[in-house]
Amino acid sequence: MKLLANIRIAFRALRVNRLRSALTMLGIIIGVAAVIAMVAVGSGATARIKAQIQSIGSNIIMVLPGSLTTGGIRLGAGANVSLTEDDARAIAAECPAVSAAAPVVRGGAQVMYGNNNWATSIQGTTLDYLTIRDAALSAGRPFTGQDVDAAAKVALLGQTVTANLFGDADPVDQVIRIKNVPFTVVGVLARKGQSPGGQDQDDVILVPISTAKRSIVGSNRANARSVSAIMVQATAPNLMAEAQQQLEVLLRQRHHVQQSQEDDFTARNLSEVFDAQESSARVMSLLLGAIASVSLIVGGIGIMNIMLVSVTERTREIGLRLAVGAKTHDILSQFLVEAVTLTALGGIVGILLGVGASATISYFAEWSTLISPSAILLAFVFSAFVGVSFGYYPARKAAFLDPIDALRYE
Repeated sequence: MKLLANIRIAFRALRVNRLRSALTMLGIIIGVAAVIAMVAVGSGATARIKAQIQSIGSNIIMVLPGSLTTGGIRLGAGANVSLTEDDARAIAAECPAVSAAAPVVRGGAQVMYGNNNWATSIQGTTLDYLTIRDAALSAGRPFTGQDVDAAAKVALLGQTVTANLFGDADPVDQVIRIKNVPFTVVGVLARKGQSPGGQDQDDVILVPISTAKRSIVGSNRANARSVSAIMVQATAPNLMAEAQQQLEVLLRQRHHVQQSQEDDFTARNLSEVFDAQESSARVMSLLLGAIASVSLIVGGIGIMNIMLVSVTERTREIGLRLAVGAKTHDILSQFLVEAVTLTALGGIVGILLGVGASATISYFAEWSTLISPSAILLAFVFSAFVGVSFGYYPARKAAFLDPIDALRYE
């Protein structure tokens, strides 16, 4: 009952000074709204990075040719022709921690259909590529092992290519021309969006690797079996390091690389790169939340200031209550409830403003935002904690006033 009475007294005191109460709550409102909005921006960035990472594929190790040191000069990845289709087959067959490996050759070309044309990336690969990249089809069928063996002129189009060549028309079974070579569209890849590096993953055409070498990219004169890269998929996320070690040992054996020599290839564990990006996004989210929470501290200082003014204004009232038998804890709880009421009301308004601000940022700035219920709860609880922390000193000062001195106060 005393708590309810203190709440009624607190609301009555706030109604008496409505403008002052509103201005006092403003710091808490802005603080809570800022915390929710900034955490939403950071969480949205983290979620977007996670989605981009998932679009790349799962448990992927990229093997690139090159990185060979010759005469003290490190040539770098891709500078030396050292990987072949046979290496990809050997990795898939002889590395227990590897579930699939797909050789890839790359090139660019102008693609035409009717009066439309589009410059895009052409990738020649095998059917395992779709499995490794978790690439689904929105229409049609994938090319088969028979298509690869026969160097069939069939193609899978990304969504960006489809939109630029066909618009809203169905591209399946239509014939496009890549470098003036006719290809039949057998399927359309499902949308993947941007990669973590900002590249459009839908601006691509996939063809059988044998077809790409014969009709588009061409073969390396020194080694017709050479490839631009090998995409490898580990059997499980916790076997990524083991899979990388196994394929590195195998490739060194196949390429006759001596112990004193550098690898003539580069194996990149993409999960490590993506984990670093995701960690950076989480740190950014925490940093934004921490910066925004400073405004809550400022709001708490404002509450302490106003509560001290309130104690001074109501000194005679406090003295009268103490004189007629009110206990120290009654006065203490009265002013604490008043401070917490201010912050609670400010917290509720701040939550509504923060949710609205997040939606506004997402709409006008076109940033991905993700409103977290835990962030809303944390901001509200923290605002209540600020009320208790900064309201305690004025409440204690009021509770320990001498009744006689308080009654004499002018």
